[in-house]
Amino acid sequence: MRSSSLRLIKHLPKMLEAAINDVQFPGNHRPKLLVTCSDVPVSYIEALRRKCEVTVCPGTSRDEILKATPGAEGILWLTADRLNGEVLDLAGPQLKAVSTLTSGMDYVSAEAFRQRKIPLGHTPKVVNDPVADIAIGLMIAAARRFHEGRLKILDSDWDATPQWMLGQDVVGSTVGIVGFGGIGQTIAKRLRGFDIGRLLYTGRNKKPEADQFAAEYVGFGELLRESDFVFIVCPLTSETSKLFDAEAFKMMKSTSVLINVARGGIVDQHALVEALKSGTIFAAGLDVMTPEPMPPSDPIMSLPNCTIFSHRTPSRNCNQEKLRGNVLYCRSECTIRFSWWKTDGTLRIMISFELKPHKSAAHYR
Repeated sequence: MRSSSLRLIKHLPKMLEAAINDVQFPGNHRPKLLVTCSDVPVSYIEALRRKCEVTVCPGTSRDEILKATPGAEGILWLTADRLNGEVLDLAGPQLKAVSTLTSGMDYVSAEAFRQRKIPLGHTPKVVNDPVADIAIGLMIAAARRFHEGRLKILDSDWDATPQWMLGQDVVGSTVGIVGFGGIGQTIAKRLRGFDIGRLLYTGRNKKPEADQFAAEYVGFGELLRESDFVFIVCPLTSETSKLFDAEAFKMMKSTSVLINVARGGIVDQHALVEALKSGTIFAAGLDVMTPEPMPPSDPIMSLPNCTIFSHRTPSRNCNQEKLRGNVLYCRSECTIRFSWWKTDGTLRIMISFELKPHKSAAHYR
């Protein structure tokens, strides 16, 4: 993360304490706040308890979370389990706001929030840097055959001839990014130091930010045909589910490398296994897969040309406590957001870094 972010995180406990001390709920009311996972720094929970009645769910199973949900006025949803109408209805009509821990929103029913007019927060920018770092790491590892090389060593299959274990070069290559949002643009920043030859991107619309990277907007098919490296960083939606299927892989170069740091469901995993086995594409680097956690017996786990990393992108110099503080509070748009409503229905208070107005769930559709 940037040095400014690190300085910010260093002072988070005092900042959070100061923000909470400034909050005055109507009539000294202490709202009921549910935190759905106990893996949260104690200092942050203690700070919240000064103004709220905080319940921390002891487990992460859906049954345990649902059991603790009734009566909650605010929810910090810290798992990737389904966040839908069942949860909102079980909480009750007094529920005022929900905030999640993640960037992706594929497990959230935005329509359920829209229908009930409940504010929803998520953390889209917090993971931009760590996810981009993982993506670049997977690009290099897959292209230069790190996993296969280690397997060769374990099998005592070491051949020092000039053509042994040659990989793919990044320098001068054409890189395609599917989804050019915050993470895609952060990957583009990282690529500046690799002397790539051409940068392509595709998505619903052209991005004005692409100009600073000299990135070209192209169709999905053209991106697959032209790219030596393909990064998947788009959201998982009904439109992108299994976007990368057998036909997509056939359009790619036999020397191409696929990197997926978005969601496993965007790729037809069976088709990917076949493409890697047959040499339709050269290699893949994944930190997301289907299902998660991945069974060790899954066919993709046995492929030498597939580098797999568990879906766990945070953190860099930050330890887990600092990261949780970053996710729970230091978001410039909507992180720890506990809302209280006046009798006329207008927003009374929000706890967040810049106290910006909330965005409805429809914003994230």
